[in-house]
Amino acid sequence: MSAEKIIGDWKRKAFRPVYWLEGEEPYFIDQVVNYAEHHILSESEAGFNLTVFYGRDADWATVMNACRRYPMFSERQVVLIKEAQHMRDIEKLEPYIENPLSSTVLVVAYKEKKVDGRSKFSKVLRDKGEVYSTKKLYDNQLPEWVNSMVQQHGLSINQKALALIVDHIGNDLSRLQNEVEKLAVNLKGKKQITEEHIEEFIGISKEFNVFELQDAIAGKNLPKAIRIIQYFKSNPKAAPIQLILPTLYGYFSKIYSVFGMENKSESTLIGIFRNPFAAKTAMHAMNTYGYNGIEKIILLLHTYNLRSIGINDAGTEDADLMKEMVVKIMS
Repeated sequence: MSAEKIIGDWKRKAFRPVYWLEGEEPYFIDQVVNYAEHHILSESEAGFNLTVFYGRDADWATVMNACRRYPMFSERQVVLIKEAQHMRDIEKLEPYIENPLSSTVLVVAYKEKKVDGRSKFSKVLRDKGEVYSTKKLYDNQLPEWVNSMVQQHGLSINQKALALIVDHIGNDLSRLQNEVEKLAVNLKGKKQITEEHIEEFIGISKEFNVFELQDAIAGKNLPKAIRIIQYFKSNPKAAPIQLILPTLYGYFSKIYSVFGMENKSESTLIGIFRNPFAAKTAMHAMNTYGYNGIEKIILLLHTYNLRSIGINDAGTEDADLMKEMVVKIMS
């Protein structure tokens, strides 16, 4: 089951009486809830037949009574519970879920949590309703996901621009969607998104970003690395050290893992990074540093991550920590 499948069923007027949306990725839950709230019923039907509850304020008895009402001037009614993870005694809805009205579509948004799969309540949900459990996308799935969204707007995006937006924003699907939509509006007839567009319309520098720092370290380009760190010092919101170090650690950890593989070709790296440009620089890093050099980078990243949060450090500025680290990496 997926958000697309649920919404596709609804478009075909195929409804189940209960939809339980749970898990750690709010983006997909919000997609389903938004469609339920604005598209299942027409505007005239919604006035009588749409009821929205919020978990902190909702009372299970009131929700149950709303679900048991019959629709007015419509085939069905829609009952939504948003932020249902904050609702007290939500399990007391079980008697209704065991015997729901076919004319009510109950949609429950239970974000950031999952119901205990061993409980009776979970069994009832799965027997009588549709349970959709969401998961965060893995980092290596993000480029493909963003590229797919770009294509939905009838656009394309070059590899460097794709890496920029994904590396800078990370696993925040709602923000990624907003930025792609912003680009689509501002391109004004152009069909390909480039790194220049990312800089102009999103504000991510095409020259001074984590991706370029990663590239500089991979190629042992110390002057470039120092220039980028100086930019970060002057623009602390551009890339705080708490974002830089985990990004670098993730990148070099992937490279390190390749040394343990039988096939160490660039095609293997493309499979890991899902980005030919990143795979090419990763191959260069492997050849430049070798196994011991990459291992040293990972150990230094760990050490400087601890120092950045005050462990074994008396308060060195972030930029100075970064400069010291890159010098040691490349020495």
